[in-house]
Amino acid sequence: MSRRSSTARRRPVRPGRAAAVLAAGALLLAPVAPAAAASGADQDFTVEDPRITESSGLAASRRHPGVYWTHNDSDDGAYLYAVDSRTGRTVATVTMTGVGEPRDVEAVSLGPDGNLYVGDIGDNLGGTWDHVWIYRLPEPAELRDQAVAATQFTVQYEDGPRDAEALMVHPGTGRAYIASKKQSGGRLYAGPEELSAQGVNVFRPTGAEVDWVTDGAFSPDGSELVLRSYLGAKAYDWKGDGSLGEPRRLSAPLLGQSESVTYTADGTGLMYGAEGARSRVVRVDVEKRDGEGGAPEGTKSPGAEHPDGAGGGGEADGGGEQPAGTLGLVAVGAVVLAWLGLRKGRRGEK
Repeated sequence: MSRRSSTARRRPVRPGRAAAVLAAGALLLAPVAPAAAASGADQDFTVEDPRITESSGLAASRRHPGVYWTHNDSDDGAYLYAVDSRTGRTVATVTMTGVGEPRDVEAVSLGPDGNLYVGDIGDNLGGTWDHVWIYRLPEPAELRDQAVAATQFTVQYEDGPRDAEALMVHPGTGRAYIASKKQSGGRLYAGPEELSAQGVNVFRPTGAEVDWVTDGAFSPDGSELVLRSYLGAKAYDWKGDGSLGEPRRLSAPLLGQSESVTYTADGTGLMYGAEGARSRVVRVDVEKRDGEGGAPEGTKSPGAEHPDGAGGGGEADGGGEQPAGTLGLVAVGAVVLAWLGLRKGRRGEK
């Protein structure tokens, strides 16, 4: 369809107090925040564009080294922004044409076909939309403000409506996957082998359960899936049938309302982003797994001393004292739950 129904409900605007609560939570981890990385492409940067206040997804460009695609998650329009990691500045604004009015865009992923896939899959009303959408458009060869024709796909879940914020396109097969967002008991869903612009694309559960996912990304070689949450990130070996290996906890930086993750185009780092005006994107290097002993693959932030010092990934030390990062996570967990309570209360007023 080319336009949304005029009766479609908008997602509620986030309470102003929620941002303040999350900001206060982020300050709790200030003593163990990662040091700034060296300047240059694919390093830490700040999103400078004042239009981008709710960056909810990230995808590393393959055509344009060091450039990352992002978007706002609601009430913004059919826009994608190309941000240069060297400067944090927007170098192109793409307007998607041929689609209806986006409702709650939560994710962006780049497929092996050179197309960008945009997930209009959010549902903060608790899983009430009977269908959601994916948009597909070619990644522009030239970075400039332009309109690009997109194809719109209607999506339904086999087991009924649900909220989701993570859309991942496998870099080998091109198959699309969605992870539902639920504090416990979330699921990973597989789309059809090929999306169809005609009719409905049914996404079916793979059997893998995942919790509180706000974004996800496949490694460039397709062997691993990383799933992000508010308080951390986990990596899974990818099985060809859509099942997942045992999770490996990563040292992901806590960035206020932590919303996004993507691999760098060369696979050597993970880029973690967040919502908010002038939000930060932080690179964390990917460590190689040891050849013997099965040591888990992790990540490390520049300057971090503890495995969990970046706020969200590592396990507590074996000693009697809890590291500052663990204590911070406990406090921030309470803050996030309070924030969710605010949103739930606001929802009940509707």
